[in-house]
Amino acid sequence: MTGRPDSAPDPWALREHVEGYLTEDDVLIATRASAARRGSAPVGPGVGAGLRFLAASTAARAVVEIGTGVGVSGLWLLRGMAPDGVLTSIDIDPECQRAARQAFTAAGYGPSRLRLINGLGLEVLPRLTDGAYDLVFVDAGTADQPRYLDEAVRLLRGGGIVALHGVLTAGVLEPDATDAATVALREVARQVRDDDRLVPVLLPLGAGLLAAVKATPHA
Repeated sequence: MTGRPDSAPDPWALREHVEGYLTEDDVLIATRASAARRGSAPVGPGVGAGLRFLAASTAARAVVEIGTGVGVSGLWLLRGMAPDGVLTSIDIDPECQRAARQAFTAAGYGPSRLRLINGLGLEVLPRLTDGAYDLVFVDAGTADQPRYLDEAVRLLRGGGIVALHGVLTAGVLEPDATDAATVALREVARQVRDDDRLVPVLLPLGAGLLAAVKATPHA
């Protein structure tokens, strides 16, 4: 029988181990450097690996990303998607999207794999087709997370996955924090947990990755 360790691992050492489990290639390293030059904060390798895993587990052919940034999360998603899958990525910053397109091209993803939309997520999402997507990833607008969740559930097919990043920011863990962003994050976590249509899991990757499968309706 395997013995129990005398003490729990150091949380920071554990975090570093998880983040370093999968190494990033030259394209991702260069894209991450581009984000740093622009003052952007893309998802780390741990979240990226989680996104690739979710995309691969659903053999995703249609993915929506809210928050293109310079393309780090999009690269991870594309690497998990089906070979003919299309990433629809939405961002309000056209300069970031131009940088993202360059990163996608450098990684070998051409126009047939991409649909980059410049605009506000909550204005673009209502124009997308109900039940047509395998995965929706949200990494934008902390205070708007509950509204993004509503849109994501509408867009997903049965068996599709919604993933929201940033749900374990510092304020969420502080009982006295009542700012709008923290309240919204607590609300979206409650919504996901209490929605009978969703099967959720909360993962301590990056700033917190909350994922849920949309249950397939029974006949």
